[in-house]
Amino acid sequence: MIAIIDYGVGNLLAIRNILRKVGGDAVITSDASEISKATKLILPGVGAFGYGMNELRKRNLVDLLNEEVLSKKKNVLGLCLGAQLMTKHSQEDDAIGLGWINGTTIKFDETKVPIFPHMGWADVKFKEGNLLGADMNEPRFYFAHSYHFKFEDEQQVTGTTEFGYPFACCFQSGNVYGVQFHPEKSHRFGMGFFTNFLKL
Repeated sequence: MIAIIDYGVGNLLAIRNILRKVGGDAVITSDASEISKATKLILPGVGAFGYGMNELRKRNLVDLLNEEVLSKKKNVLGLCLGAQLMTKHSQEDDAIGLGWINGTTIKFDETKVPIFPHMGWADVKFKEGNLLGADMNEPRFYFAHSYHFKFEDEQQVTGTTEFGYPFACCFQSGNVYGVQFHPEKSHRFGMGFFTNFLKL
């Protein structure tokens, strides 16, 4: 069973629906016992970094998630803001993140992008060996964001896209996976992506 973490933000129903469509058993929850019983976790999110972290703290989810992810080593997938929250720090709100990966979240350089923010479909180049991007031909995903990942360790980058300049849009560090795009809004590519997540 996959626990979709409910902390007041994110396209929760859309994520659950697409998971069920590809054969996944998923529940939307903030309940500690359900999260502990889950075999995989998804940390969704839309909106501001500081707000997201505050909502996780208000619901007493930070220590619980640290236990499940860092100690129990459950596979966890961050989507959009949820993936950004896995970094150490964000320029947005000058906020501290969960720190599960050796990276930060920075604002797009507005002098180098055609418009702002980045919204719409974009090609994604998955690195060889990226299990979540397996068996996809010319994958395209839907993006909606003003900030992106910056990594100290490029080995964690598992996929890139371009908006004015190339940037990392996928990462993996052990059991921690994250993507900047919204697979739940990405039609057949999103279905392929979640099918691959079920196989992990």
